[in-house]
Amino acid sequence: MRSTGRLLALLTATMLVLTLTGCTQRASEWDDGAAVIAGGGSTGVYFDYGSHIAAELSDTLGVHAVVEETDGSVENLRQVGSGEALLGFAQGDAAADAVAGVGAFHEPLPVRALARLYDEYVHIVVRADSDIEDIPDLAGRTVSLGAENSGVNVIARRVLDAAGVDVKSVQNPQWDLQESIRAMEASEIDGFFWVGGLPTPGIQALASDLPVRLLPVEQEWVNAVNDRYSDVYRTADFPAGTYGLTAPAPTMAVPNYLITAAATPDEVVRDVLRTLFDARSRIATEVPAAALLNRRQAIFTAPVDLHPGAVEYYRETRR
Repeated sequence: MRSTGRLLALLTATMLVLTLTGCTQRASEWDDGAAVIAGGGSTGVYFDYGSHIAAELSDTLGVHAVVEETDGSVENLRQVGSGEALLGFAQGDAAADAVAGVGAFHEPLPVRALARLYDEYVHIVVRADSDIEDIPDLAGRTVSLGAENSGVNVIARRVLDAAGVDVKSVQNPQWDLQESIRAMEASEIDGFFWVGGLPTPGIQALASDLPVRLLPVEQEWVNAVNDRYSDVYRTADFPAGTYGLTAPAPTMAVPNYLITAAATPDEVVRDVLRTLFDARSRIATEVPAAALLNRRQAIFTAPVDLHPGAVEYYRETRR
């Protein structure tokens, strides 16, 4: 009886501490070290979204979660696969290559998906007063195809090839988004590729200072990329008003996944997903792409398998 009283007192004290700190109880499988989120460049949606997820995990679960800047999807996948990062963002095409061990990956990576978050849009940005009207006009120009270990670089090369542009004919400084924006403002490049959610903060800021245009990605080119690669792409439009556009602009979209290592404990994955979905509305006030997170769509991560912990979470929360 006395031991039962002590147990109840301990549980009451624990719940009081959790209430006062704003934290909910987390699984015992969490590591005491930093929970790293591989978040892409600091001016992109990945980093912005990742920063808010890290803050929610820290505030809600009391873990030490941090977002770190990377070159993008390829590097994120490598960090997660090697255990350097607990979580990471990855484009569906780069993730498909990672699990198959092709393209930028010499062998299959042991990664799994937690959720399909939102679709990313292929941006091909030029100055509004540029004489470049279409993708074939990029031949012979100075165009950043994205950082070396980024999903942007993967897609840019595939789109150029589909449009009949020899990648070798393009002078490519391989800059990330922040460097590309700076170079465009300084008139050092003719254009740059980016793949990200809408709106991408860095491009939105650029467009407010410098009128820009987005080159169209036609359906025939989207079809050509799908036929040759992983069939994860779809046609899409930039809505009128995005980055100051006066009319919709056709482009290509690719899904984005939140990934983790296959070895991540199931309970940790469940904690992450519970926090992610509970915080969706709060995060969306700062990161519009977060509003697109949907339980019914989140499970469609092929060809990347859902983590077993994610499967359990979605089964338990199915409505």
